[in-house]
Amino acid sequence: MTTDASAPWLVVGLGNPGPGYADNRHNVGFMVADLLAERVGGSFKRAQKAQAQVIEGRIGPPGPAGRRVVLAKPSSYMNLSGGPVVALRDFYKVPVERIVAVHDELDIDYGTLRLKLGGGDNGHNGLKSMTKAMGPGYHRVRFGIGRPPGRMQVADFVLKDFSSAERKELAYFVDRAADAVEALVTEGLERAQSAYNS
Repeated sequence: MTTDASAPWLVVGLGNPGPGYADNRHNVGFMVADLLAERVGGSFKRAQKAQAQVIEGRIGPPGPAGRRVVLAKPSSYMNLSGGPVVALRDFYKVPVERIVAVHDELDIDYGTLRLKLGGGDNGHNGLKSMTKAMGPGYHRVRFGIGRPPGRMQVADFVLKDFSSAERKELAYFVDRAADAVEALVTEGLERAQSAYNS
């Protein structure tokens, strides 16, 4: 399938809306999207055609080498992310291989990144909803949050804020994840993987 060279990339930070969830582990995708928004120099606005907050801009080097990008944060809850993403895909005419989901990942150590194209959802409700809505052929930037301690339930763990020890390094890891998204969009998956997969 040939991709329209003028089509933008759609970078979707996954999370739950509202201040009560803002600092949860499950919302690290929103944190990365917020940092990318700062870098493109804009603020999120309500999308006209989708239940999401969006910002349009360019990432990468200034000028024609920069890539058009739509940054998005669905305004639905995590398990309903697919609907807003599909609406944005259709509105901006984004091929599925130019969609990037940034999300928390339980099976990776805290702060570790893994970039990939396609694959399963590994029990992640946001990915499950996206895959059900449009198939699995989108990119993922997986941000490791580690496993819950002791007998804590996964649902409780992901909806808790990062610990004080984790917060000491959180800004660094979010910054690195934003760098990884930029590398993926501007340099391609293989180069981004070799630089950021650890």
